[in-house]
Amino acid sequence: MGWHYAALEERLGRLGHLEGALAILNWDTAVCMPEGASAARGEQIATLKRLAHELLTADETGELLAGAEAESDLDPWQRANVREAQRRFRRARALEPALVEALARATNACEMTWRQARRRSDFAMLRASLEEVVRLVREAARVTGAALGLEPYDALLDEHQPDLRDALVVPLLDRLAAALPPILEAAIEANRPFLSPRGPFPIDRQKKLAERLMSRLGFDFRMGRLDASAHPFCGGIPVDIRITSRWREDEVGAALMAVLHETGHALYEAGLPRRWLGQPVGEARGIVVHESQSLLLEMQICRSPAFLRFLAGELEAAFGPDPAWTSANLEALWHRVERGFIRVDADEVSYPLHVILRWRLEKAMLSGELAVADLPGAWAEGMRALLGVVPPDDARGCLQDIHWSVGAFGYFPCYTLGALLAAQLAAAARAQLPGLEQDIARGDIDRLLAWLRAEVHGRGSMPRFEELVREATGGPLSVEPFLEHLRARYLERARAA
Repeated sequence: MGWHYAALEERLGRLGHLEGALAILNWDTAVCMPEGASAARGEQIATLKRLAHELLTADETGELLAGAEAESDLDPWQRANVREAQRRFRRARALEPALVEALARATNACEMTWRQARRRSDFAMLRASLEEVVRLVREAARVTGAALGLEPYDALLDEHQPDLRDALVVPLLDRLAAALPPILEAAIEANRPFLSPRGPFPIDRQKKLAERLMSRLGFDFRMGRLDASAHPFCGGIPVDIRITSRWREDEVGAALMAVLHETGHALYEAGLPRRWLGQPVGEARGIVVHESQSLLLEMQICRSPAFLRFLAGELEAAFGPDPAWTSANLEALWHRVERGFIRVDADEVSYPLHVILRWRLEKAMLSGELAVADLPGAWAEGMRALLGVVPPDDARGCLQDIHWSVGAFGYFPCYTLGALLAAQLAAAARAQLPGLEQDIARGDIDRLLAWLRAEVHGRGSMPRFEELVREATGGPLSVEPFLEHLRARYLERARAA
């Protein structure tokens, strides 16, 4: 190993420390920072971000990258680390500081306006500021794409999931758009009556149950914790993982499933290769893969009939006897399928249709095919065509998500591609691990977690995206395992019942 690479790895390690500190500060901001500290915290975060950006984009970093790339004695992990660092360097250097500053200013103003517009359900309030964000994102995508040799929308996708291209996204989402509406219709018809659990559900008991389940599923509380926040999330770093949920005494399912979802993210982070902690090659392989891990645990495992048989006993032990605590009733309750207006409340059958709508609209806005002023009408028409419902107001329509206001274009497809990969990984694991369903029915995923550690977690960003998918599942990313999963869970099982 030459001195260029050794110096580069040391420099990247310092960058990783800065980014890790930012992750913990962001968790503290969301969970327990006193209100009066917000101004000081903003300055702290801005300073650390500036230092991290300067460290990454410095001429010295580019010189070390060039030198390391020329060294012939690097092992495969080191060479992949250089590749991933080069990707980050080129992207960070692509935009002029003036454009970065303009985009930051525009998205900050747009987010503040969005919060007011959503409360008032008035898209007209947001129109001008969103037009400015779209204009700047379009320019940033063009410039970044030119620097990376990508089409503008591919440059946006690549920011969230490296190596993801619209040429892969288009056939997958178009296939889902055609296949899902009849499955949705049939699943709604197959809904069964259910009993609602009787509360109240004391929050301390909910949290103890959640922590017990997290431990059973492999979460190590010596290197992580569970707290409360306004919105559930998983943050921190692989050796200091922070999960949050949102608790309500009158309902237990939403908070519990949110914890299990975030635990999937946490197990991925905890399983990343420790030798490469703080290095680009040691990071998660993008948002699609991260979403696949949370959805695999929540949707494929913890909402499965096998796990619900185990969970029924855990709920009764935590909250006492209730006719609702049967696996059959939990299936009817937590497998219910409905048409709705709100993406974050959608079931796993209808959820991809919400994503497909946003994907189509954001591409149309960025290309100029759709004027921002026409977004509410296009949204209503898209909802009618895909889901058979029309939002009654802007708050339940095009104002419901924060993503576009903060400039996060190209993010939405990652949610549904993550669901596809989760189903594909689950099918591969079941084929390779005989008796897995019996394990799950006991609340035991040790063998599954070991398989994921070997196939996904422990590989970090060593493989490229499509390579990881193919090697873990035996084929390219596909819609079919997900559709088979939906038919089995919502149609065939309902007919058998």
